[in-house]
Amino acid sequence: MVEEVVEIDVEIKTTADKFFMFARKSQNVSKATRYIEGCDLVQGELDKVGSIVLWKLLFDGEPRISKDRIEAINLENNVIQWRVLEGHLKRKFKSFLKTMRVSPKKGGPGSVVKWNMKYERIDENVAHLEGQLQFLTEVTKEVDRYLLSEE
Repeated sequence: MVEEVVEIDVEIKTTADKFFMFARKSQNVSKATRYIEGCDLVQGELDKVGSIVLWKLLFDGEPRISKDRIEAINLENNVIQWRVLEGHLKRKFKSFLKTMRVSPKKGGPGSVVKWNMKYERIDENVAHLEGQLQFLTEVTKEVDRYLLSEE
């Protein structure tokens, strides 16, 4: 199979720096959204390349986990990248890499969160990622609302 890529842009009202800082501190995210029930540091240091985190998620009403390694962090460009090591996605995909980039919105207040997913399906019967895109959109919007309520 060949590697595929999907992306989605989510417009938010929070500043890029504030949203990115909050997202980098993974353990805080469960306070902001019902879709993430927890995030535990398994190995390394939070917010460091090579560290491994265990996400406890609620996806389509079902509890799931995703054990991810932080592949890259670019503080200057507000980018973080995670590689899925274990969990539901790993059962369907040979490889799965999630990238989040938060940029100031051009011509106005707020920001744009770009989610990029590179993956290789195990076989052609594995569905595309519409559900995953919707999940990331909802998580992003809930975190945005939470951060705005904190101001």
